[in-house]
Amino acid sequence: MLHRIFRTLLSLSLVLLCIGCSARVKQYKVEVVREYTHDTGAYTQGLFFNGGHFYESTGQFGESSFREVELATGKVLSQMNFQQKYFGEGSVMLGDNLYILTWLNKVAFVYDAKTLEYKQTYSYPREGWGLTTDGKSLIASDGSARLFFLNPELKQERYVDVKMDGRPVRYLNELEYIDGKVWANVYMTDMIVIINPADGTVEARIDCSGLLPRTLRTPTTDVLNGIACDPATGKIYLTGKYWPRLYEVRLVPEK
Repeated sequence: MLHRIFRTLLSLSLVLLCIGCSARVKQYKVEVVREYTHDTGAYTQGLFFNGGHFYESTGQFGESSFREVELATGKVLSQMNFQQKYFGEGSVMLGDNLYILTWLNKVAFVYDAKTLEYKQTYSYPREGWGLTTDGKSLIASDGSARLFFLNPELKQERYVDVKMDGRPVRYLNELEYIDGKVWANVYMTDMIVIINPADGTVEARIDCSGLLPRTLRTPTTDVLNGIACDPATGKIYLTGKYWPRLYEVRLVPEK
C-alpha cells in the first residue's frame, strides 16, 4: 500500500513539474517497432549493447546477476550470479572493463570485458543506481537529481544537477548515452528524460505510458526500467523490471 501511495504521489509531482513546460523541452511518445521476449525473472537494472552483444544486469538480494542475452529470443546465453548480500544495479563496459554498481553495499565490481573474469572491487561512496558511458567517462546516477562523471578508477571528475524548466528532476535511474545525450528512466514513472550532459538541462521528455499492455501485466510486474541503444543500428530498446517483453521503439513527437 505504501509503495502504491509513494508511486501515486511521485507521479503527481512529475505531472505538476511538467505542467507549463517550456517549448524548449521537446515532448515525445514511443511507438513500438518490434517486440521480443524478456525474462520475467529479470529485475532489470542495466541494459546495453557492446561489440554486437546484448547485456543485462539485474537486481534484488538473492537474485542479482549479469547476463548476456540473445536479442531475438530472450534466451540467456551466459549468466554470472552475485552473492545474496549484493543488490546489483547499473552496468556498462568501458575500454577493457565491465563495471557493475551495487545499490546499498557501497562497492562497485570490475570485470574483464571480454572474459568476464573478476578484476577488482572499488569502494563506492554513494548508492548505486544507473550507469552508462560517453566513451571517456563513466556516468552514474544515485536516485537524486544529480549525474556523476567518473574516471575509469571511479574517481569523481564532475557532476551536473538535472533540471527541467529550472526544477530538479529526481529519481534518475537507469541511464543510456545516445547521440551525445544522456537518457534516464525516472524511477516509479513511465517517463524518460533526455539530458544535456554539459549542464544537466532536460531537453526532451518521453512518455512511455501504455508501452506494456495491461493484458501482459501480473501482480509481480514492476516499473519501466531499461534503455539500450545498439550503436551498430541506432535502434532503441526499452523494457522494465520483471517485464515479459523487450520493445524496439521509435520516438514520435507529441502534437
